[in-house]
Amino acid sequence: MQIMILSKILDNETMRRALLRIAHEILEKNKGIENLCMVGIRTRGAILAERLKTFIQQIEGKKISVGILDITLYRDDLTLVATQPVVRETQIDFDITDKKIILVDDVLFTGRTIRAALDALIDFGRPANIQLAVLIDRGHREFPIRADYVGKNIPTSLEQNVQVVLEEVDGREDEVVVEEKNKETKRQEARKS
Repeated sequence: MQIMILSKILDNETMRRALLRIAHEILEKNKGIENLCMVGIRTRGAILAERLKTFIQQIEGKKISVGILDITLYRDDLTLVATQPVVRETQIDFDITDKKIILVDDVLFTGRTIRAALDALIDFGRPANIQLAVLIDRGHREFPIRADYVGKNIPTSLEQNVQVVLEEVDGREDEVVVEEKNKETKRQEARKS
């Protein structure tokens, strides 16, 4: 089945500017980088966290710690995802206790991924606070979760997908597009509910 792209929301340059703006907002809200760490949700959130870290380090001239969080085993839909889910390594090699954690993901949708990430993160320690940075907020929350930093808000319907393309993962130029779900995807989702 063909996927129909409805619109391109961000291109390479607008994504870069959105991340740079988020980096500045993080520094402003936290009054610098003291006790600040970043944790990206694997896969695209981890890449975006690295990009934010680079911007923050360029602005401040100091290094901050970045970790990668795998939430596979914390998902509430684990049995629906796959019979043998792929669990990847979480890489947080610093103590998060009493730190200000910036949790980073690509798209905020229902909030279920973030809920799982919060559960996973708490297993590593007790941070001073956790703030959420997302590239795209598309609405349709099922949990009372909101982002502290948003690259772009995109009103979408449930019949659409938001696809974040990152060069490091996809081998193509960065972009964010809204796609119409094809008929096969709609049938698979109907069978799950």
